[in-house]
Amino acid sequence: MSAPLDASDEVLSGEAVAIDVQPVGFILRAVGAIIDMLLGLGVFLLTILLRVWLSGIGVLDETTDRIALVVSLVVSFVVLPITMEMALKGRSLGKLVVGGRIVRLDGGATGFRHAFIRALLGVLEIYMTLGSVAVLAGAFSARSQRLGDMVAGTYSQRVRTPKLVSSVPVLPPALAGWAQIADVARLPDRLARRISQFLQTAPRMVPTARARVAQELLADASPFVSPMPAAPPEVVLVGITVLRRERETRALHNADRRAERLSGRRVGI
Repeated sequence: MSAPLDASDEVLSGEAVAIDVQPVGFILRAVGAIIDMLLGLGVFLLTILLRVWLSGIGVLDETTDRIALVVSLVVSFVVLPITMEMALKGRSLGKLVVGGRIVRLDGGATGFRHAFIRALLGVLEIYMTLGSVAVLAGAFSARSQRLGDMVAGTYSQRVRTPKLVSSVPVLPPALAGWAQIADVARLPDRLARRISQFLQTAPRMVPTARARVAQELLADASPFVSPMPAAPPEVVLVGITVLRRERETRALHNADRRAERLSGRRVGI
């Protein structure tokens, strides 16, 4: 079983948001590797059948057949994995099945160099040792990395995640009285988007960064709010968002009703 991740394995965004990127578990990683291994062996078997047929009809002699054997080995166990990983952006048949994708340690996309290193060392640790080296490396690494991943600086990231449930902010009870008298002007679009993104990602932020970003956003929004309630910055941001949403919704409904009345008058005329 792979070792648990520690805090150093988290990927943090520019706002110190701990992004939930989880590596594929050891068992699923092994299943995916077996599928890819069977695919490579299947392609190699097809090349053997092709070589036998070509030899039978006299196209290949003994020397040419040896060259074809080497080419088929390279194509089946090196070229094929590299091609699939590059074409599918870090995925393969086995990874598609288990819901994984090869990424860099910082979460970025891999390139040809990473795929080449992984495929080349894969011949040693998967095929030449029947997977024993890959199993040992994956069992004792935090992210179930095989030897090729360690050298290339990659790991298999889980990409099959549950759908996010959209949450609508609710007015905090502590701001119920303030909401009756508050005057919240229209916020600049950029500021409104920043506040909305912050409220969505706040539960996953580092506490100190969460408090700091909330204070900065409230300072930017304060010219548009009167009076300013005596409440924590994040709570005030929720109240501002709820009031602006309600007032903009009412404005849209009023505009629709006016448009319907004008349309009715024109039809009457």
